[in-house]
Amino acid sequence: MFVGIDVAKAELVVATRPGTERGTTRNDEAGVRELTQRLVAAAPELIVLEATGGYEVLCVAALAAAGLPVVVVNPRQVRDFAKATGQLAKTDRIDAGMLALFAERVRPAVVAIPDPATRELEALLTRRRQLVEMLHAEQNRLGLLLGRHARPVKKSLKQHIAYLERELAITDTELVEMVRHSPVWRERDDLLRSVPGVGPVVAHTLLAELPELGHLNRRAIAKLVGVAPMNRDSGTWRGRRMISGGRASVRAVLYMAALVAARRNAAIRTFYQRLLAAGKPKKLALIACMRKLLTMLNYLVRTGQHWNTAVS
Repeated sequence: MFVGIDVAKAELVVATRPGTERGTTRNDEAGVRELTQRLVAAAPELIVLEATGGYEVLCVAALAAAGLPVVVVNPRQVRDFAKATGQLAKTDRIDAGMLALFAERVRPAVVAIPDPATRELEALLTRRRQLVEMLHAEQNRLGLLLGRHARPVKKSLKQHIAYLERELAITDTELVEMVRHSPVWRERDDLLRSVPGVGPVVAHTLLAELPELGHLNRRAIAKLVGVAPMNRDSGTWRGRRMISGGRASVRAVLYMAALVAARRNAAIRTFYQRLLAAGKPKKLALIACMRKLLTMLNYLVRTGQHWNTAVS
């Protein structure tokens, strides 16, 4: 049996395959506990849910803790699958049915669910990104204000900027303490930060949002992050290779790391300059540096070597 669960803030719509059975339960502790008991008794082959911005976390954690095979998939994949089957309508019951059908036909691989500590680290990183975005927005607004009439607004903006800077400093301190209190994270953090170009934000993001680092080969990890060039060919026509998909938050910090590494990391700098000398555009060369840096980090984590040891 295959199960699809459409997640909303207040309720969960459950569908099974084969068959057309549908059911609804509350998306709270009591409802999730009842659903988990029913699914444990049914022993499904696979359960599929969509990522819904956090509303799925309670259900996924309970199902995984019960030892059930549960997968959280990208909503775009399921929507594209539904369109491919000719299903253009969209309701919660239809979506649950399509998730069950997706589980039956596609059978996505079950991956380990992050433990509570990893989820807490990821939540802190998400909050840090939000603070940085708000801080930049307020600083831009302050820079656009001119004239004496704007003094009250300037005062408000400066106060908010000071508050955001304090919150950002507190969040950074909490991130460092959380990593340092875990022997496994502390060792991996030291290993990642031994690479020139990799700072605390990059290391913490990789710890929380790329747990597969060191467990996949270089091609698979590049595709997972979204820095692998995708072919665009048809017949005799050869299109331009482009990157697509992947984990945007990881890709964003890798881009900043590649910018620094292109100047401070001898191996990446030589690679970057060679690409420029061959006539490659700067942005393309930087993307290639991102992939090379990711490949290096993947190798170091897999072998447990620090940068100084690996390059000596």
